[in-house]
Amino acid sequence: MEKIILFAPLIGALIGGFGWRIIGEKGAQFVTTGLLFLAALLSWIVFLTHDASVIEQIHILDFIQSGTLDTAWSIRLDRLTSIMLVVVTSVSALVHLYSFGYMAHDHAWKEGEHYKARFFAYLSFFTFAMLMLVTSDNLVQMFFGWEGVGVASYLLIGFYYKKPSANAAAIKAFVVNRVGDFGFALGIFGLFLLTDSISFDVIFASAPELAETTITFLWTEWNAANLLAFLLFIGAMGKSAQLILHTWLPDAMEGPTPVSALIHAATMVTAGVFLVCRMSPLMEFAPEATAFITVLGATTAFFAATVGLVQNDIKRVIAYSTCSQLGYMFVAAGVGVYSVAMFHLFTHAFFKAMLFLGAGSVIHGMHHEQDMRNYGGLRKKLPVTYWAMMIGTLAITGVGIPLSGWIGFAGFASKDAVIESAYVGSAGGYAFWMLVIAALFTSFYSWRLMFLTFFGEQRGNKQTHDHAHESPTVMLIPLGVLALGAMFAGMIWYGSFFGKTNEVVKYFGGHYTAPAEELVKEVAEANPKASKLKYVMDGAPGEAAIYMAPENTVLHEAHYVPTWVKLSPFVAMVIGLLVALWFYIWNPSMPARVAEANRPLYLFLLNKWYFDEIYDFLFVKPAQALGRFLWKRGDGNVIDGFLNGVAMGIVPFFTRLAGKAQSGYIFTYAFAMVLGIVALITWMTLSGGAH
Repeated sequence: MEKIILFAPLIGALIGGFGWRIIGEKGAQFVTTGLLFLAALLSWIVFLTHDASVIEQIHILDFIQSGTLDTAWSIRLDRLTSIMLVVVTSVSALVHLYSFGYMAHDHAWKEGEHYKARFFAYLSFFTFAMLMLVTSDNLVQMFFGWEGVGVASYLLIGFYYKKPSANAAAIKAFVVNRVGDFGFALGIFGLFLLTDSISFDVIFASAPELAETTITFLWTEWNAANLLAFLLFIGAMGKSAQLILHTWLPDAMEGPTPVSALIHAATMVTAGVFLVCRMSPLMEFAPEATAFITVLGATTAFFAATVGLVQNDIKRVIAYSTCSQLGYMFVAAGVGVYSVAMFHLFTHAFFKAMLFLGAGSVIHGMHHEQDMRNYGGLRKKLPVTYWAMMIGTLAITGVGIPLSGWIGFAGFASKDAVIESAYVGSAGGYAFWMLVIAALFTSFYSWRLMFLTFFGEQRGNKQTHDHAHESPTVMLIPLGVLALGAMFAGMIWYGSFFGKTNEVVKYFGGHYTAPAEELVKEVAEANPKASKLKYVMDGAPGEAAIYMAPENTVLHEAHYVPTWVKLSPFVAMVIGLLVALWFYIWNPSMPARVAEANRPLYLFLLNKWYFDEIYDFLFVKPAQALGRFLWKRGDGNVIDGFLNGVAMGIVPFFTRLAGKAQSGYIFTYAFAMVLGIVALITWMTLSGGAH
């Protein structure tokens, strides 16, 4: 069953990409989509029936074998894998179905141009590469899938290859991710150097020893566990668009909207979070690295939320929202609550994919207009899309019953779990406050999107509004399915991901035991409410899908944070909603007045903190200058000059000299022969003749 899940998308990609001339474009669409739905169905069966206490290793074939290096291709099936299988295949299958309608008459292609089979083949190839990544049993196989999704994203972002901006965005995504992947590769090299293996089982078992080992890197001694965890996280930074390596994600919206929903909301960008959670046995022994992950994740959540406040392109608002929500996931992983990171990844896949597909439905209905300033009053023209996006907005902003813990939309359960964990894990400090402020901004820009799009007066082209229409049924069915996940996923799986320690440990296939008395006392002193510490995770690193060290009590303590901490994300959501109502419903003139009064700040946010301009100044311009110098001076003056000088100066000079020696008189040649004989006899005499 697991092999069918893995290879069905690959078979679909091959048939759709190379066989469409035989089966037709429609046939390619049906084959790729049908195989994805088969994979999704089997993934749900695996997810619901798999025994989490057993880590299955399903051998497929031998790959690279050299010395002690063995990169056999195997499927590692545990709870982490089954969660990701469901996320990847479910969203991909729905995106395939949605694309039937969205790509039916694409404005970027002329009548008669064949693009659909290629698009569906790319989608299926991407899904296969992502499944390779999440089912990997060693780091080389993971890196293979990691690079595979990079190639697929390049192809999909640049799908409209006739548009220069799409090509530029694809190249940008590819280059920025290579920076992160270089760090990831260094981490793999370092782990192989120290453990003599790239197998997860061996690396996880070696984690305690790595924490006691030092390694020389860049002429400095480092703790091995911290350095290697940090290097692996650099790869995650690139793939998951964290601050510094985030600049590619908003530009990637140049691809078709279904691509944004699949790659940039639910699957590829969560690969970094999956990597950190998969490597939890190493992360638990790398406190400095996880502290960095926490701080960077919180900063990213705040940064992306601030930029999302002022964006006008509907897809870019959701793109920055994705960037921000990924920051939440990394904070949860950074403070050691890997189950909560996976919980938010799981719920986020549903409501964010739905928001992207909903935005695509709006764009489709508005004849590919993406500027929200040209929308308004669309809820009556696009009623199903409106309600779907309303559910997605309720989920992402965290609407639920305060203090109930789990009764609410999906984002209410998972985002609150992250914020409560951050309060404990970061000692109520930087990460917690950044996430609460980001929650307020998230509420504001999410409701801003809804109000600008579906409420108020019609703006922009009147003819476009007059012809606005609801999307076809084939595009609305995926919205309905994702809406169910956005409503119920948090409530159904709350206990499994953020319940009591024994529940969570059991769900992820681990064992629990009673804590040491000293640990119970420490927890009670730090937080008297959390004094009833009954269970901690037991067993060696790698025996379960995730690993939480016995002294890691963040999951337990997060349930006993002060009431005001539990209420803070709900209050932030309400404030964001009220401000959005004030700005865009009650007094629509306010946004322009506030922007004008705070012009420098507005431009700072509108220009995305000027990261692109800074990178252009620091990296692009110097690289161009160096390239121009090597072209003009190196290639032009030195190489061309040398070759031209030899060909046009030196060679003709000696040719003329040789020409003068060719006099045509026999005595000249006889004289030359005599000189030659004299020279030969002289040389033999001086050298003794024996040599």
